[in-house]
Amino acid sequence: MKPIREYLQDGPLVFDGAMGTYYAARSRSIHQGCERANRTAPEEIAAIHRAYLAAGCGAIKTNTYAVNRLNFSGAECASLLKAGYELARQTAGENAYVFADIGPIDPQGDMDILAEYLFVVDCFLALGAAHFLLETLGNDRFLPEIARHIKEKQPEAFLLVSFAVQPDGFTRDGRLLRELMQSATAVPEIDAVGLNCLSGGRQMVDLLEKLGPVEKPLSAMPVAGYPTVRANRVFYDSDPRYFAMQAATLRAQGVIILGGCCGTTPEHIAAMVEALRLPAPRRIKRFSHAAAAPVEPRDDSFWTALCDDSRKPFAVELDPPENADVSRFMEHARQLQHCGADVITIADCPVARVRIDSSLLACKLHRELGIDVLPHMTCRDRNLNATQALLLGLCAEGIGSVLLVTGDPVPAASRDEVKNVYHFNSRKLIKYVDGLNQTLLPTPFRLFAALNLNARNFRIQLDLARQKEEVGAVGFLTQPILTEQAFENLQLARETLHGRILGGIMPVISHRNALFMNSEIAGITVDEKVIALYENADRARGEELAVDISAEVAKRIAPYVDGYYLITPFGRTELVARIIERIRQKTVPREL
Repeated sequence: MKPIREYLQDGPLVFDGAMGTYYAARSRSIHQGCERANRTAPEEIAAIHRAYLAAGCGAIKTNTYAVNRLNFSGAECASLLKAGYELARQTAGENAYVFADIGPIDPQGDMDILAEYLFVVDCFLALGAAHFLLETLGNDRFLPEIARHIKEKQPEAFLLVSFAVQPDGFTRDGRLLRELMQSATAVPEIDAVGLNCLSGGRQMVDLLEKLGPVEKPLSAMPVAGYPTVRANRVFYDSDPRYFAMQAATLRAQGVIILGGCCGTTPEHIAAMVEALRLPAPRRIKRFSHAAAAPVEPRDDSFWTALCDDSRKPFAVELDPPENADVSRFMEHARQLQHCGADVITIADCPVARVRIDSSLLACKLHRELGIDVLPHMTCRDRNLNATQALLLGLCAEGIGSVLLVTGDPVPAASRDEVKNVYHFNSRKLIKYVDGLNQTLLPTPFRLFAALNLNARNFRIQLDLARQKEEVGAVGFLTQPILTEQAFENLQLARETLHGRILGGIMPVISHRNALFMNSEIAGITVDEKVIALYENADRARGEELAVDISAEVAKRIAPYVDGYYLITPFGRTELVARIIERIRQKTVPREL
């Protein structure tokens, strides 16, 4: 066969379709991977390769998608890679290109993921592989290093990188298609880029309509329509003729490499080959999508105050009710509004105990009281679909800011009935919402994050905070500052971060409360000197101390924060009102 780069100059290259789903259908093996069949059932794998070649494809993938040392031992991994490559090479002969297929390798613990990719690559290179497919990727992690490694050892190798993008334009890692394409095309050692999995042909057509220019050969390998589940098995019922129509449209958009992913069969590929022989359909103007003019977030008074160096606004946190009666919560919010709170921030089921949804309460406050709100949103309880749906609702209600946090895990005693989701961590969620800001939302959210000043290794927390800024965070709410170490960490954060910082102030109301905070609440540390002040103090004295200490904290942190973040203890809004008044007076009765 002619060199692949010459082949692509003359016309489209058609790949094979799915291996895993087709193997499962032929062998009636449910919930079993197909990769081990390279050794246990090589004739079956070879028969699948032959079926795709008979359908007319010009390139086949090795049956090695999930073969890596995370899934198989080192010796078995190398053995399966060799068997998969030799099966494909022997079956293809001189009639088709063989691509060494490498699927995503997800981080587990402290494992060196780059080393795992390079182990697989080196196994293929030792076998003589000259064509590589890195597929179903959700991010661009290590792509430059992998690509350079391949080209250093085999300069004439051809590398195709393919991302798995959902119809909304995001990967499962929350990365936006446009930025991933820009990142991959900027790597000179990558020869072609494209899409596979998660989206069908129609969805890929839509995705490419919205994509900016791509300077390298483009590939598309859609799934065979929308999946359905019957008797615990996944089925794809797309008509091969419809699949082929979409492939022809993709070709008209400039896609030069076409194939199939989950659910596709030799029938789908045969229909595609036939459709590509026909005159191309009306060409879609692929790059005619004009980027929308950037829209500034709504200009809420809280953000305006936070950006005003002449004042420091107050964000006050109220815990949502544990039942459906919101009358007391609403009354507390009114009190805080009247005493000068600039924004009410609402926790999302704190410590994983069920309360009224923070976003729904935020909408009610904003609508009925006209006060700015900052609802918290955790990664714990919602998958991506639920998160995006909730954000769309908040946007429609005019909410301008959200605080995105990982969230406390569900207590061990409840885990049999209630499951953590944690589809993302807070950094990935911020990145995901920032992508929605750029593509979907008419008015983008301002994204806030948490900053734990009480962490034992604060340098790690600070590095995470920098990462949050890099992906879209504009401000931080800190954990309460009740130790000298937390104060020093705040100073370091101010020197390092660019975003707005709201310093955390949590009134300690009693000796028992101080001990509880120090022992039971993650992320909060109370200085032993502060705890000692509350010994033998009655309620009245405890509240006086709470006001005095909170005002002293505010005075000390004032040069390093842009605002204050007060956490209301046990619904005592009158106490918070006194603290706000004392802070505004800028007077402290005595040294503590």
